[in-house]
Amino acid sequence: MPLDHTVGSITVTALLDGAGPFFQPREEAFPDATAAQWAAADRRDPDTVTPDGRWWLPFRCFALRTGDGPVTLVDAGIGPADSLAAGWAPVPGRLPAELAAAGIDPADVRTVVLTHLHSDHVGWAGSLFPNAEHLLQRAELDALALFHPELPARLLGPLRAAGQLRLVDGDTDLTPGVRVLSTPGHTPGHQSVLVDSGDDRLLVTGDLLVHTVQLVDPTLPYAHEQDPLTARTTRTTLLRSLTPVTLATPHLGHPFTPL
Repeated sequence: MPLDHTVGSITVTALLDGAGPFFQPREEAFPDATAAQWAAADRRDPDTVTPDGRWWLPFRCFALRTGDGPVTLVDAGIGPADSLAAGWAPVPGRLPAELAAAGIDPADVRTVVLTHLHSDHVGWAGSLFPNAEHLLQRAELDALALFHPELPARLLGPLRAAGQLRLVDGDTDLTPGVRVLSTPGHTPGHQSVLVDSGDDRLLVTGDLLVHTVQLVDPTLPYAHEQDPLTARTTRTTLLRSLTPVTLATPHLGHPFTPL
C-alpha cells in the first residue's frame, strides 16, 4: 500500500514497484564495509537483509503533488516484463496498480524526473505517462555509452520524437518548493529532488545512497558507482548540509528515513 509523507502543502507518496534479492553478495557491492558496519546497518534496517544474509532490494518511485494538482513522479521503476531491467530485477513491476491505489491517474503525471538512466529507474518511462515531460540532466544524456545499449531506441528516441524529453544543466527549480539538485558520482548526470518548506525538508535521493550501510558511514563506496570519489563527495557534502532532513529512498527498507 502506498505510504505518504507531507512537507508543507506537498504530499510525497512512496510507490513500491517491486522487491527482490540483489544479483550479487552485498559484501561485493560494498567491499570496504566492515562486519561492525554491517551489524549497525542491519539493526537500523532489518528489512533489507534476508535470513541467509542476502541484500533484499526494494524498487520505489515517488509521486509529489499539492492537493489534486499535477503530479511530479521521481523515477519510473523496474517496468513491465519486457523492460530493460528484466535480466536482473523482479519484473513485472506493479507501479500502475500502486498509482491506482494512491488515486493517481498516469495522465495526471506532468513531469517524470529520471534521477539517472540505470534500468531499474526508467522501466515505466514513456508510454505510461502520455502527458509528462521526462527530465534528465544533459550530462547523463552525454554519457549514454555507459548505459544499456537499447536505451536510445527503446526510450530516449521516442521521448524526443514526442517532445517529452527535457534536458537541464545542474540545479533546477521545478515547482514552488521542489528543486532538482545535480548529484553526480553514481552516474555522471545523477540528480536528486529536494522538497523544501522552511525547516521541513525531504530529499528524494535516487541512488545518492543505496543501502543503510552508507548512512552508517557515508564515505563507503558502492561497487556500481561510476565515479566513487565524486559520489562520496556528493553524498557526504549533501547529507551534511541538509541535515536535519527526511530521505525518500528507492532501495532502503522503509521509504522515509529521518536524519
